Amino acid sequence: MGSEKYKSYRITDFNYELPDSAVAKFPLPERDSSKLLEWKEEAIQDLHFSDLPELLPQHSMLVFNNTRVIRARLQFVKATGAAIEIFCLEPTLPHDYVLSFAQTNSCRWKCIVGNKKRWKGEPLTLTVRIADQEILLSARLLGELDGSFEIGFSWDLANFNFAEILEAAGNIPIPPYLHRASETIDLTAYQTVYARIKGSVAAPTAGLHFTDRILGELADRHITCQELTLHVGAGTFQPVKSETIGEHLMHTEYFAVTQDLLKQLMNHSEVVLAVGTTSVRTLESLFWIGCKIIRNPQIEADKLGVTQWEPYDLPMAEIDTSTALKAIATWMEVRGMTVLETTTQIMIVPGYQFRLIDGLITNFHQPQSTLLLLISAILGSDWKRVYAHALEKSYRFLSYGDANLYWIGENEK
Repeated sequence: MGSEKYKSYRITDFNYELPDSAVAKFPLPERDSSKLLEWKEEAIQDLHFSDLPELLPQHSMLVFNNTRVIRARLQFVKATGAAIEIFCLEPTLPHDYVLSFAQTNSCRWKCIVGNKKRWKGEPLTLTVRIADQEILLSARLLGELDGSFEIGFSWDLANFNFAEILEAAGNIPIPPYLHRASETIDLTAYQTVYARIKGSVAAPTAGLHFTDRILGELADRHITCQELTLHVGAGTFQPVKSETIGEHLMHTEYFAVTQDLLKQLMNHSEVVLAVGTTSVRTLESLFWIGCKIIRNPQIEADKLGVTQWEPYDLPMAEIDTSTALKAIATWMEVRGMTVLETTTQIMIVPGYQFRLIDGLITNFHQPQSTLLLLISAILGSDWKRVYAHALEKSYRFLSYGDANLYWIGENEK
């Protein structure tokens, strides 16, 4: 039967009333001063995020997403005065993020275009000032691309790369549900303190609560902090509009995992906690990639990506997690690879069996979202009680809101 029994879930069963007053419009002055709701064996405890290090067993492993949010929103103004916003989603030529950011003349990106009806395709230009130099940035409409548009960017000074252009000209893409323009505070508050690898258009918001002080306390308790990279796409905000989740097309995201992290996971016998749903999706995808390699050791790299329902349809033949991870490590070693780069479209829903994680640190999520589906895969129907409790206790919701710590029981693993 495979995925068919999961596809019939009705998205209306994952709805709740979220008043606008519960949505955190701005970050707290101190990142780690947020509240923390702990859910363990159906018991709820109200704490503060600063309590986190004491809640975790010594020698646990936390896995963080080190992606960095780019200033993806570019504002162009036509000669007629019409404003056109180009929201950069992901590179198309070159397709590699690092190579695209390093371009010093031109590149192409998949983009969302705001006020598209006012843009007939003529080149748009924007003057960008970096230090004491002015660069003329041009944007050309190349065609439609998967419901979005492919935009060609070019600029007249080759001593600046596209990363520098975006940093100087773009705006930080805060979530649309905040219903406000980005402000100066968002430039730092909407980045984790460990953000390093540029590419996201949305922050992995569970990580926004961490401070250098908290990280230091984790180290004092011999808690290992590891990193992976998943570039969060705009699809993370895409609501499920279909009646059942089987009709919803899950967004695809790029991720990278090092050989070192694979070995750490293989050799780690203690608790593994994912920081954020993006880390969950990456870690759990590794198991399925390992299964695909075991079934076909000669599989090409471009076939490794995990599709939406593959985890529910792939025959596993009782493959254990360690064996799956070893298969990836061996596959990489044969090819001389130190970093695995691929994509995931994995959709984690109630009934999913977690393979790599023992718990999750996350925020509160939107009604009828794929993120709430993932949460309900851990909490079961108890998610309704948890969210009702949080609303009653005035927890702050969504990206700049408060945190949760959920422990996965043996029945979910």
